[in-house]
Amino acid sequence: MSDADKGAWPRLLSRTFFLPLLSGLLLGISFPTWPTVHLEPLAWIALVPLLLSLEHEERFGPFFRKSWMAMLLFCLITLWWVCLATMVGGILTVFVQSLFSSVPLVVFYYFKKRAGFRSALLALPFIWTGWEWAYMQQDFSLGWLTFGNSQANLLWMVQYADLTGVWGISFWLLTFNVLALLLFRGKETFQVKAGIVMVMLVMIATPLFYARQVFRNTALDNTYSKVRVALVQPDIDPHEKWDGLGPEETLSRLYSLTGQAVRGERPELIIWPETAIPFYIRLPENKPYMDSVMRMVMRWDAPLLTGFPDEVPVFPNSARGEAVAASGVEYAAYNASMLLRPAGGPVQIYRKMRLVPFGERVPYSEYFPWLEKLSFSMSGISSWAKGRETTVMRFTSREGQLVRMANIICYESIFPGQVSKFVRRGAQFLTLVTNDGWYGTSYGPWQHAAIGRLRCIENRRAMARCANTGVTLFYDTCGRSYAETPWWQQSVLTADVPLESGITFYTIHPDLVPQACLGIAGVLALAAVVRKRR
Repeated sequence: MSDADKGAWPRLLSRTFFLPLLSGLLLGISFPTWPTVHLEPLAWIALVPLLLSLEHEERFGPFFRKSWMAMLLFCLITLWWVCLATMVGGILTVFVQSLFSSVPLVVFYYFKKRAGFRSALLALPFIWTGWEWAYMQQDFSLGWLTFGNSQANLLWMVQYADLTGVWGISFWLLTFNVLALLLFRGKETFQVKAGIVMVMLVMIATPLFYARQVFRNTALDNTYSKVRVALVQPDIDPHEKWDGLGPEETLSRLYSLTGQAVRGERPELIIWPETAIPFYIRLPENKPYMDSVMRMVMRWDAPLLTGFPDEVPVFPNSARGEAVAASGVEYAAYNASMLLRPAGGPVQIYRKMRLVPFGERVPYSEYFPWLEKLSFSMSGISSWAKGRETTVMRFTSREGQLVRMANIICYESIFPGQVSKFVRRGAQFLTLVTNDGWYGTSYGPWQHAAIGRLRCIENRRAMARCANTGVTLFYDTCGRSYAETPWWQQSVLTADVPLESGITFYTIHPDLVPQACLGIAGVLALAAVVRKRR
């Protein structure tokens, strides 16, 4: 084969969709799936084929098609399981998310046109990381596919998230991809290649050394106070829960499982999953059920945290007027959790603040009520109102210690800034209530659970994760699982949860890295414009 023929193959490949689809495949399978599958390192080179195919693509149309095809396959592999709960919603989720995921590559195109491919490559980590953060600030955001989430199960490589958050992981991966591409292109001098290799080795070694120190310090620090927590997994089919069981049978199952835990383990906190009580138990007509639950809490002599739908009367001129606009009724419905204490006192309630777009709430429907027609909710209640207060719940341990905890409801665990607010307000550990039963035995629940690890690492807080069925487990402050229940079984899991009061650098500055990336990307864009004019 002649030298001309050898050079023709890369050019031919760059004109087809093979390289973009290869990147989509590598990105998709690098994200968490089942816990026995570990392909996370593929994310460190996943973008190389796509970027290679885009180097000589001058026209926007072919450039965008390649970028979008890569992102479409990526989203399809990582999010197909949404279709198990709602086919229409799943298809729309994959399609819309692929468009949003293509945005940084569109910006990359304009950088490339004005400053050249090499300069655009150097700007890409800043563009991509800044866009991921900006995207998560608006209600349309799914936010699931933040690049750094791909490494959630690779615990030795992500412990530095207590400094940078998931945003630093995204930036690290993107930078490594750019360096790998520069090395693969073969257009650099030997000295430059040697420098690139050295930087890549340092990028691999540095997280490992940092993690080693973190794990060593955690093992040596045995001064944590602890609270004993019981997680109740009732294993109720989510459709049946809303449409078939009824209040008596639902509560009876929860009482029976909880009673077993209390007799054997004497927990200091009991947790039931998201919407474990699937009716408006705080309404006056349901007072007998509320009284029943309260009597059981007093009998168990332990606080109960449970998910439930909450309904609050709203008046036209109240602060919650937007909820009325969204629901069109005089009551605003919330996906909520409440803490009941055996000593009585006010019920502590947290109302979910980040809602699944179109599944739990149609974005911006408070301004345009007709958008409610676009909802594709599952069983249960759609058009939830948005909670407004980051509530840190409090109870007293058996030793008389005041314990402060955060309750995160399902989808909220993918929002780093949301969780850090709880910790800044004093939460000593995290709880998460969820319902993963919609997605069968797909890897969707495992992916969701894996992302939760990063919230533990970022804030150095342990987590008690309680699912209706799916993944019920405990994470320590390093994101390591130390107790877990089987799928699709009625069970109770009890373990000690460490209480932590220290604050990480990330918790204090949760937006520092992505905002710095946005600022640098802006400066580079301005420089590119000036350079083009000259």
